[in-house]
Amino acid sequence: MGRIILKNAVKRKPGYLYYVDAKGNVCEAKMARGRKKKSKKKTTAKKKKTAKKKKK
Repeated sequence: MGRIILKNAVKRKPGYLYYVDAKGNVCEAKMARGRKKKSKKKTTAKKKKTAKKKKK
């Protein structure tokens, strides 16, 4: 388990993951789950309404 050396050394941004690499540097990586959802565009197929001719 790791131990805390210094608290609040890095100002964190929302949506990013912070870790210490093998060389001891603090790295920042964008999280896949941190992005905002895209709005869905509704696509509806329009059906043609044809009038039926009445037979006399």
